[in-house]
Amino acid sequence: MRVLILGGTGDAFELAVKASTIEGIEVILSLAGRTSQPAKINVQTRIGGFGGIEGLVNYLKNNAIALLIDATHPYAAQISFNAATAAQICNIPYLILVRPPWQPTKQDDWIEVENLQAAADLLPTLAKRVFLTIGKQELSTFAHLQEIWFLMRMIDPPTSDRLIPKGEILLDKGTFAVAEEIKLLKKYQIQAIVSKNSGGEATYAKIIAARELGLPVVMVKRPIIPESDRFSNVESVLKWLNHF
Repeated sequence: MRVLILGGTGDAFELAVKASTIEGIEVILSLAGRTSQPAKINVQTRIGGFGGIEGLVNYLKNNAIALLIDATHPYAAQISFNAATAAQICNIPYLILVRPPWQPTKQDDWIEVENLQAAADLLPTLAKRVFLTIGKQELSTFAHLQEIWFLMRMIDPPTSDRLIPKGEILLDKGTFAVAEEIKLLKKYQIQAIVSKNSGGEATYAKIIAARELGLPVVMVKRPIIPESDRFSNVESVLKWLNHF
């Protein structure tokens, strides 16, 4: 049985490696190509988009894919809807692996917003020095805020044709430690954090650091994703695969 995993998260890589050890399953991991040096694993991998729903349908049919697993980032909603539609057209099972979102504690100071534009609209009344941890794709949303200095952390540098907010770029990849995050926030005199609610442990340390320092976190809510069988961890998907 040939399984296509739409990746982009650490969970996707872990699932691809472990699923490939199940007898009778051939795994193909698909990556969008947004990270210049993805982790190298001993699993067949393709890089690049499909060309929308029609392109994905053709790929599923031409490669005799029997099962489609969506393990993309929780904020890659368009990819997820394309995948759900393509799987329905091809009449193959489709399931989603998505980490549970972080939940605020009583000690957290979260300001939840619907999208990044809402976050940008809020910032001028909140802080002058902001830790922006949203990746590189949507930095331009904040570029017009010239009165705010941004510390921007991402895995790869942004492309030169994008508008970049005023501030400093840090190239780094989690997992991050709480003590180091506290040190970072103090060093740059950060007054607020903007984050997506990615879930998982790799980048949660910044949320704990903000809690301990009493800093507000502008938390961008997750977009709606398709209704489907959903799993919150790799082990649950592996159990499902073995039964399937």
